[in-house]
Amino acid sequence: MPFPSTAGISSVDEDAGSSISTVHSDVIQAHILTRLDGPTLASTASASSHLRHLCALDNLWKNICTATWPSLDDPLVRHVISTFPNGHRSIYSDSFPSLHSLPSNNNHLDRSPPTTELISAVDMYYQDKPIFSKIQRTHTQTNWFLSSPLWVDLLDPKEFVPTPVKYVRKDEEWLKHLEDNLKLSWILIDPTRKRSANLSSRRPVSVQRHWLTRELEIVYAVVMARGEIWSEMVEGRIKVTCGGKVGGEMHVRGVRLMVEDMEGKNVSGKESLGILQRAMENGKRKKVNGEEARTRYEKFLGMKRERRDRKQRRDKALDIISVLVILVIFLFICWLMLF
Repeated sequence: MPFPSTAGISSVDEDAGSSISTVHSDVIQAHILTRLDGPTLASTASASSHLRHLCALDNLWKNICTATWPSLDDPLVRHVISTFPNGHRSIYSDSFPSLHSLPSNNNHLDRSPPTTELISAVDMYYQDKPIFSKIQRTHTQTNWFLSSPLWVDLLDPKEFVPTPVKYVRKDEEWLKHLEDNLKLSWILIDPTRKRSANLSSRRPVSVQRHWLTRELEIVYAVVMARGEIWSEMVEGRIKVTCGGKVGGEMHVRGVRLMVEDMEGKNVSGKESLGILQRAMENGKRKKVNGEEARTRYEKFLGMKRERRDRKQRRDKALDIISVLVILVIFLFICWLMLF
């Protein structure tokens, strides 16, 4: 169903707002506001104080949230959202659109109560229709989480999710089709600080086959600041692994979230938690298309390659210096033995 235009509504001043207030609130709520999507509803709320009051009703935002992300209809998530300052409107503004994290010197997180768990609300879509939803709780105060790399697996090793996609062995057009039509949302929720963020680029930034297993690997990613400067960044990477028999249905075998630094190393849970919390509180939310997300991801990969090449050159120079030092010492010892 097409959404009605709000070009006129967004330009309404208080006088016009008072005229629309003559329309019964039930009519506006039942026949107008329920047909709007999130961005349009937010624009409508800025038109007048009367509309702002009507648009603040949580049921409107709840319907939008659960229609956009079916995983948010889970009882656990509904309870957590009810504790947010503005309920579903808060989580929508935090989670839509994708995260665009910037460097920050905000250190007040260290003085906040410790986060005991993170909740992942994940949805996968094919041609904009939900095909998979799941909730995952991750405890953040265990020794294993704090000292090990951040690694969140949604599926058990023997678990798989069927999809309506036909599996094809070799076809570049098919890979491009998946890149355009297989989307994913990963909303990470911090129940302690009442904040959330969408860690997925929504559209894949990479679709390719594993060189050994030939399984399909689909990557969604956002780039986040590691600290206070852009020269240090990390990648929130979501890797979806798919398999199947040629001609049969494609099924999802794995959905995994990791955080990697610019050297390709997995970041520990303790550091990842701080990075993610700063991103939730200070990161901008920016709507980008698939090409922009891919360009930013490839730029990050280029920076990783450049850093790796510099490290290799530095290591090679150190090796040469070490060999020369050893050679000089050897020659000096030989000279002492001769004379």
